[in-house]
Amino acid sequence: MDLGLTGRTVIVTGASGGIGREIARGFAAEGADVVLTYHQAHAGAELLAKEIDGRSLVAPYALDDEGSARGLVETVLEWSGRIDVLVNNAVHWGAAEPEPNLPFEAVPDERWQKVVRANVEGALRLSRAVVPSMRERRWGRMVHVSSSVAVDGMPGGEYYGAAKAALHGFSRSVAFGLGKDGDILSNVVMPGFTRTETNVAMAEQWGGHYSARAPIGRLLDAAEVANAVVYLGSTANTGITGQAIKVTGGV
Repeated sequence: MDLGLTGRTVIVTGASGGIGREIARGFAAEGADVVLTYHQAHAGAELLAKEIDGRSLVAPYALDDEGSARGLVETVLEWSGRIDVLVNNAVHWGAAEPEPNLPFEAVPDERWQKVVRANVEGALRLSRAVVPSMRERRWGRMVHVSSSVAVDGMPGGEYYGAAKAALHGFSRSVAFGLGKDGDILSNVVMPGFTRTETNVAMAEQWGGHYSARAPIGRLLDAAEVANAVVYLGSTANTGITGQAIKVTGGV
């Protein structure tokens, strides 16, 4: 299938590791010009740029920096003159070390507020910033990477789940707000627990719990989730918009 991505400019936030790395690889394999954003892992993003085929740009982006989205868009437009696809994949996890026995109401205000604000406001700011380029060409795709936690829940995931669920409401309304101005589509992808290059130890420890619940009897890997994101961000997707799609192996 020709996904019609050759020469199109795709921004993938959080592209230096995890699922984001495979999303970037997937778009590059389809001939897209890929913008690889990173927050702290500059070396990882540069290494990925050297690995993938095709044209790429490495650029910094921080979810919690109000000026970061504007700066990123200006850099991309100077580089390519267009923005066709935005993948909001970057995430702010919160505490570096989770505290599973800490009740959610005891989480310090500064910590939970940063999780909610960074994840919600960061994605919304960047979405707003790329829209003028999409409206101008009357074509665009947004794919917001959420989490099954947003609909299934998880102890300790109260604020992360709330932030990701907010993307669902935003994307649904954006689909209506942009659809009248051209072939501009917005969707959410919800991965479950996914095997990546950066969570090998965690997958070995907890993977059996999740794979036992899956109809296919195994965890998905990051490339399988990326395939769904790339399709939704392509010209092959002509009618899926305003949807939140689980990519979890059936869990």
